[in-house]
Amino acid sequence: MSLSVGDKVAVLDDVIKGFITKINNNIVTVKDSEGMLYNFYSSELVKIEVEQYELSKFSDINNAFLKDKVALQNKKKSKFKKVKNEVIFEVDLHIEKLVKSTKGMDNYDILPVQIDTARYKLEYCIRKKISKIVFVHGVGEGVLKQELQFLLNKYPVEYYDASYQKYGLGATEVYIYQNP
Repeated sequence: MSLSVGDKVAVLDDVIKGFITKINNNIVTVKDSEGMLYNFYSSELVKIEVEQYELSKFSDINNAFLKDKVALQNKKKSKFKKVKNEVIFEVDLHIEKLVKSTKGMDNYDILPVQIDTARYKLEYCIRKKISKIVFVHGVGEGVLKQELQFLLNKYPVEYYDASYQKYGLGATEVYIYQNP
């Protein structure tokens, strides 16, 4: 492959792209978009004729494999789809939201307050026939999450991690089984 000054190239074993500024025997100098200069052997470079986004415009949309993949994605049902008129009760268990001041409280004082709040809210939802509740507990070291799961195992509920898109890693969604 013949390289010349001004050609757009990419490095084989790195994520560097740029334009050739100088060729000296087998050593090629490449300038990237930030203005940095790099020296490479010509065997380490690949000439970019057409950008990837240009190639994707002409991809075969009628490909059977792509159709199967799209159909499979449409069949998958998420547990996080919200039904119309469905009430989802959210409870933030961060201690700052539960008490006015945490002055003089350590972790051994904070955890019972959080668990008691979770128990109270869960029993409230059971009484009021609210079928979903989300406990926002945060990521931390996972102590509150474990204690919350221990509490939930005592009730007729199913629990799982809440929507990552909405809550991140620090929330548990609880489905409460209701009697007909």
